[in-house]
Amino acid sequence: MSPLALPVSDRQHGYAVPIAAPPDDISLVAAARGGDRASLDALLRRHYDRVYAVCRRVTGNDADAADAAQESMIAIVRGLPRFDGRSSFSTWAYRIATNASLDELRRRNRRPLVGLNDREGHRAELADPDAGKRTEALGDRLALDVALAELSDEFRLPVVLRDVGDLDYADIAEVLDIPIGTVKSRIARGRAALAISLGQTPRNQTNHTKRQNPAP
Repeated sequence: MSPLALPVSDRQHGYAVPIAAPPDDISLVAAARGGDRASLDALLRRHYDRVYAVCRRVTGNDADAADAAQESMIAIVRGLPRFDGRSSFSTWAYRIATNASLDELRRRNRRPLVGLNDREGHRAELADPDAGKRTEALGDRLALDVALAELSDEFRLPVVLRDVGDLDYADIAEVLDIPIGTVKSRIARGRAALAISLGQTPRNQTNHTKRQNPAP
């Protein structure tokens, strides 16, 4: 092996230290159940952004999404001993996030709304020298929030789980406890409704929803 292929710190020794692959979810779950706090923290960090993204699209605003995501993390920790592995950990976590988001909306007794914090953040960005680069994207995000809020839960949830949670049809069917055929139908109808609201063609709607996903 050429010395150029070795890590800089190890070239003088003539060997490379292999970089271990990060542990998978199942390994982290097993370790967390055994009391390993570092594994639990790693598991929660790995999934938090996507859990928050699902909560954000279901609730429609940052404040409710933060509350729902926090409740989701608490429920995940408490429910970890009961996780049976029949579904992937991510599917199980997104089911919890979906239920936490719906509970948050029921608690506030309302449909999803575009939060005042989002609009205030928009005004704050206008004072930023670089705000012009972000204004259009933020406007698209607010428009998508409004369009999603106009959908009923039966269409919004499968669209969010597919386009934001990136779950496949079988996983969405499991999360929502509905047949796969119903999942496909509701996603198609939900995307079509979003496309009409946003003045787009249905073909472009999936990519638009993913582009506006707040998760990295």
